[in-house]
Parts: sequence; structure tokens; C-alpha cells
Amino acid sequence: MSTRPGRRAAGPTDGEAELPAPGSVRHSLIELAVAAVLAEVLFGLVGGRPAAAAGAVLLALAALPTARYVAGGGVLDVGLRRRSRLMDSHEPGLGDWRWTVRQGLIPDGDVQPLRGRLQRLFAARLSEAHHLSLDDDRDRGRAAELIGPGLWPWIDPAAQAPAPSVPPDVLLALVDRLESL
Repeated sequence: MSTRPGRRAAGPTDGEAELPAPGSVRHSLIELAVAAVLAEVLFGLVGGRPAAAAGAVLLALAALPTARYVAGGGVLDVGLRRRSRLMDSHEPGLGDWRWTVRQGLIPDGDVQPLRGRLQRLFAARLSEAHHLSLDDDRDRGRAAELIGPGLWPWIDPAAQAPAPSVPPDVLLALVDRLESL
């Protein structure tokens, strides 16, 4: 910010605190606290001490899970938060791997689901072990060297599958190479 001589920049001074931005966690907690205090005062005015005590208990019971959620304590809880993105949009599991492998191995099957999963597995392994990305053109050459020239056409995301089905020996070699990376 520019200031004119003799004037101070607009903003908080040494003695003033900056207000939290609307929508921030701090701002939301302040608004919830103000609403809770007002509700408690209203309970006390309308119903006296018993209503104020009951209101305090109810507000405390509501505040504990809210504070835990806001603070991030529920990251691994029972679905209150959105699940983290793991391996694209498909949740990893072994439930349909048999179907995927069977469809990828038979000549009249569909190789794309198996090839897509193998590409995601290799991308994850190359990323964590070698800091390479299959999406980055600069890293593809190094990834091709690590995977090998015989197996790279099956993993290359920029090319089509070399055959309509994956030969069983190629699938075994891909799995072995994935484990050795």
C-alpha cells in the first residue's frame, strides 16, 4: 500500500486486532459462540435457572462434536467428511480385480480397465519411489527407462494399447516390474 507523507497506511495498528475474514474457521466459531451466548441468555430469561442449566448442557453437547469436526479430529471418522481422493475417482479395492484381469486377458475382452489400473499403480509407484509423473512429458522418458522398453507400451498413457488383450506373460512381467520399482 502506498501512503502519502504524514499519513499512515490503512489497516490494523499496533493496538488493534485484525478481524477474521468472513467464512474462515475463526469467523465461524466467533459467530457460533455469540449465538450460543444469546441462546443461553434467552433460556435464562424465559425459563429461569433450570432452563439455563439445561440449555448449557445442550450447548456443550453440541459444541464438542462441532469443535472436534472443525479442529480436524474427525479426519478418519465415519464419513462425516468427504473421503480423500485416492487413485483418481475410483476407490481402491480388490472386489472387481478378478473381473478386470479376466477381461484384460481374454482376446475378446476389454483391455482398457486393466490397462488403466496398471497405469495408476505404476504412476503411484513412480511418483513415490522416483518422484516421476506419467502425466509430465519430461518424466516419461525416465519412466520408460525404469519400466523397460518391452513393458512401456502397456503403461504409456499417450499411446494406445499394443494389443486387444494383455498376454499373461506380459501381465506377470508388469506385476514383477511394479514390485521391483
